Amino acid sequence: MTILSYIEDIKKDEPIELNQKEITELLNVKRQDVLRLMKVATDRRDNNDITYSKNIFIPLTEVCRNSCGYCIFKKESDDPSVILLKDKEEIIKELEVSQKYGCKEALITFGEQADEDELVLKVLNEKGFENIGDYLYDVCEEILDKTNLLPHSNCGVLPYNMLKKLKEVNVSMGMMLENSSPRLMETIAHKNSPGKNPKLRLETISNAGKLNIPYTTGILIGIGEKKYEISDSLIDIKDLQEKYGHIQEIIIQNFKSKVGTPMEFYNEPSLLDMIRTVSVAKLLFNDVSIQVPPNLNYHTNQIFLLCGADDWGGISPLTKDYVNPNDKWPRINELQKFSMELGFKLKERLAIYDKYINEEHLNQKLLSKTEVLKEKLI
Repeated sequence: MTILSYIEDIKKDEPIELNQKEITELLNVKRQDVLRLMKVATDRRDNNDITYSKNIFIPLTEVCRNSCGYCIFKKESDDPSVILLKDKEEIIKELEVSQKYGCKEALITFGEQADEDELVLKVLNEKGFENIGDYLYDVCEEILDKTNLLPHSNCGVLPYNMLKKLKEVNVSMGMMLENSSPRLMETIAHKNSPGKNPKLRLETISNAGKLNIPYTTGILIGIGEKKYEISDSLIDIKDLQEKYGHIQEIIIQNFKSKVGTPMEFYNEPSLLDMIRTVSVAKLLFNDVSIQVPPNLNYHTNQIFLLCGADDWGGISPLTKDYVNPNDKWPRINELQKFSMELGFKLKERLAIYDKYINEEHLNQKLLSKTEVLKEKLI
């Protein structure tokens, strides 16, 4: 019996346990077996809902200690066009505008360990802060006090104590694992990116679990990884989920080549590779939402719904995707059409998934605000 035949015999509500060899075999299936893989993955859905979060994207700074081979988000601190450190008052004004468009999530991101840069640290000190984590806390607290939005911060590798502090003012947090293979640290993708060390990333995700922080993570496909390294990465995430149960969403993101980067002429992953990876992720994580970024896959989005993907992620009616600025988010009415044509129902969600809206994961201030916003979605 093949591994695919074995999976087809497992009941929908039963977990699927696969080892690296078995996952790698599924990531290499061909021809008619691809359709079987897609079917068994999408048949494990709990419902017909395809969710999304209406957000505003706030880049706190574009300075970053990492220099990834595929990135155009990072800018040097002496670049005249750089967002060195976004002013808190400016952020609040932008969020007030976003409320008129129904945004409920404030997605805050910035280059990892940006306060290692002298110019960034100087501006932070002038504002009365010792590090960017403390400034982020202050910004999130202001968001909670002065707007109707819920903060979700994505700021890379963080120590335990800073995660613990930021938990008090964030309903959820996130960071892509990308890949757990240390080999990629020697490649063009990550050789100049100390923060992409998988040991550090897995430790951060683990610490978030210890702190009961609802968390988003995922893998990046097409940066030079091998199929078995994708398998290892998914297994590492699954191990953390089984231990802590805090991962609310997994992103399967495809590499996009960008002009001017060291990886400008690298091949992007094939549609087949994405289909197989998304399908396998759904099989492994039946209790976790699977997202494929819709702005990176505009013409193939519906195919991933047929692989078990059930979330469009954060969609902003106001701001661009600063990480992928050349790839515009689809409009919400387009996502509605994409979903309905396949018999699915588009459903707005918050930055925190429903099963985490409780006292175990949120303090009273966050819980009260979240419950109010949740009622408005119904």
